[in-house]
Amino acid sequence: MALGALIAAQDEDDQGGLHALAPLAGRTLIEYQARCAAAIGAAPIVVMVERVPPTLQTAFERLRAEGISVVPVTDAMEAAARFDPEIAVLQMADGVAPAASVLAELAEEPPPAILTVPDDEQHRSFERIDNERRWAGLAIISSGLLSDTARMLGDWDLHSTLLRRAVQEGARLVPAPEGMRPFLAASETSAAAFDRHLVDSSRHRRRDWPSRFILPPVEDFLTRQLMGAPIRPTALLWAALALVLGAALLFTRGEPLWAVGLLIAASPLDRLAERLATVRLRPFSRHSALYRLLTPAHGLALLGLAWYETWHGGGWGALVAAAGAIAFGEATRVERRGRELGPDLWLLSPRSAVFLSLPFALFGAWSLLTVALAVYAAASFFIVQQLVRPERD
Repeated sequence: MALGALIAAQDEDDQGGLHALAPLAGRTLIEYQARCAAAIGAAPIVVMVERVPPTLQTAFERLRAEGISVVPVTDAMEAAARFDPEIAVLQMADGVAPAASVLAELAEEPPPAILTVPDDEQHRSFERIDNERRWAGLAIISSGLLSDTARMLGDWDLHSTLLRRAVQEGARLVPAPEGMRPFLAASETSAAAFDRHLVDSSRHRRRDWPSRFILPPVEDFLTRQLMGAPIRPTALLWAALALVLGAALLFTRGEPLWAVGLLIAASPLDRLAERLATVRLRPFSRHSALYRLLTPAHGLALLGLAWYETWHGGGWGALVAAAGAIAFGEATRVERRGRELGPDLWLLSPRSAVFLSLPFALFGAWSLLTVALAVYAAASFFIVQQLVRPERD
């Protein structure tokens, strides 16, 4: 069934500002709510608001710049008129910050369905349903129920009335999973906790040992610092690519220490881009052309080092070793494509090659580094061969 979204943005805090404009994940709550709705395919996204102050209009414009269209309305009848008769409507209460995964699961429920939290001290600010449960601020209703409620509403509160009518119609009460329950972003404590939750939930699978053991603190810090900054994740990928290509140039000019510094600076940027895209609910594909250019760029940097060593006392062995490392590395990548292998963490990757270079850089053993990488790449290839052979047999 097609899905639309109805978001409440009418309640004000003690200072007269809208709860919808509470800061969350570096933006505003209403932007996060709209992104959540857009991520599950909701259209139209209708925002019910009595007035549109400049700050809210700015938030709407930022959303439209991202390709997310929101429709502000001022009353229940206008809101109901925005939805087709056969559409399901995601109802989102004022001030609620949902976990994206929970929202996606709720959207699969046929209407009416209501997300609930326990009736306890921690959730006392949520609206009570009965003696055991409170409304978590999210529900799936039919557009017919919305239209009927809007016609009989009068001066009653639309969202509370919709909740009561959905309960009377026997809506399924779906408990929110512990640890993934919505927050009320109007609370500074809850908003800070939700920001931490977003950072934590953006951690993707660690694909190599530097990502598992060295880079997590750096990634977490940078994610917190940048998630509210006007930086596109793709800009970080461009920066990583530029740094790696700059390292390749420095290698050919006989500046290996500066080159390794650039490679280390570039090492967290692709994962940071992934995490920012996840936090902003606009993930990008790891198969994009820009992302896939990073691996050959690292290969070019290794060739740059080997080329310099070849013509400055290292002989052709460095160039042959570098070419072997690149060939085995590419063969390993092809063999393990689409497979989850036990020792994945320890196989050669561009990032592991960068951090493996540090002890060799300390002693200036650059030609020996190319040999070590060739051995590492060959060992990774033969390990993968042994692991995938039973699948082929």
